[in-house]
Amino acid sequence: MQWVEVDVGAPGPGEARLRHTAVGLNFIDTYHRSGLYPLKLPSGLGSEAAGVVEALGAGVEGLAVGDLVAYAGGVPGAYAQVRVMPAARLVKLPRGITDRVAAALLLKGLTAHYLLRQTYPVKRGDTLLVHAAAGGVGSVLVPWSRHLGATVIGTAGSEDKVGRALAAGCHHAINYRAKDFAAEVKALTGGRGVDVVYDAIGKDTFLGSLDCLRPRGLMVSYGNASGRPPVLDPLLLSEKGSLFLTRPTLAHYTARREDLLLGAKALFHVVRTGVVKAEIGQTYALKDAAQAHRDLEARRTVGATILLP
Repeated sequence: MQWVEVDVGAPGPGEARLRHTAVGLNFIDTYHRSGLYPLKLPSGLGSEAAGVVEALGAGVEGLAVGDLVAYAGGVPGAYAQVRVMPAARLVKLPRGITDRVAAALLLKGLTAHYLLRQTYPVKRGDTLLVHAAAGGVGSVLVPWSRHLGATVIGTAGSEDKVGRALAAGCHHAINYRAKDFAAEVKALTGGRGVDVVYDAIGKDTFLGSLDCLRPRGLMVSYGNASGRPPVLDPLLLSEKGSLFLTRPTLAHYTARREDLLLGAKALFHVVRTGVVKAEIGQTYALKDAAQAHRDLEARRTVGATILLP
C-alpha cells in the first residue's frame, strides 16, 4: 500500500464528492490487498466511510452540500481524504449517529442485518453459534440476536476475547483455540446442536461448525479470516443431517437502494435505542493503514477500528 496524491475531480451526473472524516477498517480490506478477492490494479482500498458532501453532480436528489453521509460496500476506495462516488450508495446520517459511529458500524451492521433478518430470520427461541464473537461483525451480531430472543453461543481466540464476547451478550463463550468448540456446543445444547452458525473465520472452524448444527440447520460462511474453507463434497451435508450451506455477500443484499436503506434504518434504530453499541477499540491515522492491516490480521484488534484522514 502506498500513500499517493491524486486528482479527484468534480462529480459527474448522479455522483457526489465527499470529504471523508472517518474510514472503517474491515477484514475484506485485507482480502482485497492480499489478492484473495482480486482487484484490477492500481486500485484504492476500503469499503466503508463517513464524511461531508462537498459537491453534487447533475440529477442528484435527496442530498445537499454539507450533509453528513456514510456508505458501505461498492467499489473499493474509501482509504482517501476525498472521493467521488455514486450518490445512490450514500446514506444520510440521522441525529444521534456520528461519523465515527457510522464508519465503525455501517458495513458491519448492514452485514449483521442481512445475516439475522434475511439469510436466516432469527426468531425467539433459536440458538445460534457466532464465531469471532468479539470481532467487528460479531460485536454487532451478538447483542442484536440476543435482542431478537435467541440464545447466543460465541467463540473467540483468546481468554480475553472470551470475556469480551460474554460482555457483548453471549450466553456462553468458548475459546476455540483451547477447546473442542463442536463438543462444547453439543454439550451446551443437550446434543441437539444449534439452528444456525455464523462463521467469519473460514478454514480453522468450517468443518467443526458443520458438527455444531442440528439436523437441517444452516451454515452461513461469510468470511475467511483464517483462509479459505476446504473444498466441500455436498454429500457431507447429507451425512451430517441434511444441512444447508450458504455463502452470502453484502453486495447482493444491498444491490437495490431500497434494501440498502432498509438495512441502514434497522441498524440506526438498534444503535439509537442502545441495543447495539459502537465499540471503537482503536484508531489509526489513515496514512498508517498498513500497520492497521498488520494488527487486524494478527488478531491484535478488538471491536471496530477506524482510520482518520
